[in-house]
Amino acid sequence: MKPFFTFSLILLCSFGFTPLHAANKQPTYNVLFIISDDLTATALSCYGNKVCKTPNIDSLAERGTRFTRTYCQGTYCGPSRASFMSGYYPHATGVLGYKSPRPQIGNRVTWSQHFKDNGYYAARVSKIYHMGVPIGIEQGSHGADDAASWTERFNSKGPEWRAPGDGETLQNNPDGKKPAVGGNTFVVVEADGDDLVHSDGKTAKKAAELIHLHKDKPFWLGVGFVRPHVPFVAPRSYYPPFKPYSKMVLPPKIPGDWDDIPKAGINYCTSSNMKMDIRRQKKSVGGYYASVAYMDAQVGKVLTALDEAGLREKTIVIFTSDHGYHLGEHDFWAKVSLRDESSQVPLIISAPGKKPAVCHSFVELLDLYPTLASMCGLEAQERLQGKDVSKMLDDPSLSVRDAAFCVAPSRKGFLLREDKWAYIQYREDASGGIELFDMEKDPKQYTNLAQDPAHAERVAGFKVKLAMKLKAVRDNDLEALPVKPKPKSKG
Repeated sequence: MKPFFTFSLILLCSFGFTPLHAANKQPTYNVLFIISDDLTATALSCYGNKVCKTPNIDSLAERGTRFTRTYCQGTYCGPSRASFMSGYYPHATGVLGYKSPRPQIGNRVTWSQHFKDNGYYAARVSKIYHMGVPIGIEQGSHGADDAASWTERFNSKGPEWRAPGDGETLQNNPDGKKPAVGGNTFVVVEADGDDLVHSDGKTAKKAAELIHLHKDKPFWLGVGFVRPHVPFVAPRSYYPPFKPYSKMVLPPKIPGDWDDIPKAGINYCTSSNMKMDIRRQKKSVGGYYASVAYMDAQVGKVLTALDEAGLREKTIVIFTSDHGYHLGEHDFWAKVSLRDESSQVPLIISAPGKKPAVCHSFVELLDLYPTLASMCGLEAQERLQGKDVSKMLDDPSLSVRDAAFCVAPSRKGFLLREDKWAYIQYREDASGGIELFDMEKDPKQYTNLAQDPAHAERVAGFKVKLAMKLKAVRDNDLEALPVKPKPKSKG
């Protein structure tokens, strides 16, 4: 270093100017974002399931932070995925269905786009934004994807319910005469062939290829597995642990369980309206678990590729789902409801230099964007509606939220989930009904206290809290936010 340059550098630093390389002390990590579809945390062995073994996801939990109270922002695919990728709550953008958020957010950058614009290779394999399952997977289409979010994008076609094997339609087929049928239907297929016959096997293979191909520069790689979304299709080899299906244990069925909840609180899929008897219900659980086991094996292949490339200590790995799923609780099935089974998701974050931990503080999927940007040293964006929870990886006792917020747009429903209370309101004026559950005394949410006079004051307080939350979400809306920072005046 020449003397004059050395003197100039010292002089600049003494007046508060820091050279660029010194300012960016935080290392640049890769981001590997793995997301499953329609996955309830209770199906994972690292979250306590004793029947469905998920050794690969468990291995990630053993070296990362496992969050036990993470909530999605929308209880079905479209609004949830649009939310965490855009950085906005569904009611801020109005993306309450199966659409891309791009028309609403203009040229504001999405999560992966923020990394792409900062020199990262950004790619997705299969479903990150909404993509129809099974039709979109059969067609290999982009769905509601956002092209601006990616350097490259790849789809993984699969046969879905058409896969050769032993298939049975469980939904609306009480006499057993229907063959395996397509659409968003409870179908179990014990499929012929190996993992690569199906979409998720192809997704794992492509993700592994991309990790090796781009190992020498930073990447943000989104790996979207579509299982265990219906149809429950997996190679035969994943089914034996769950057979005979008759050994599957269903949640308890409580007489009068629906008597104290509003009509909007009864899920769109129930054992009754799906015409599923006990045999079919148990086979549904077994088929779901087999799909989870298959998905877990594909997660293992991606993590193995990361290790083979020597990138585990340079990569932040996230595993989650877009929302939860009912497997017979309250005689409910599938998603959409605002009960914990549907609104809560698994979340594991494994980061270099961070010790394994379990965190019981509230987290929202919306927090992933600001958290990962912070951890990778990227510029913060005040417009983002999530919170940076990165400090929880060092101290899991920390808390940044006193409640989680989630919506079920199709039922005009809203959830405020506090430590002790779960408050659910249908319609903004509450005309669709209210549910209130004491989560300490009634963690499975069997007794609705909303109409109990002893809780009238509490219900009134929650109505005010919800109105304030929605106002805050909408006040921080797209009309009020600058698309880009204003250029500095040259004068």
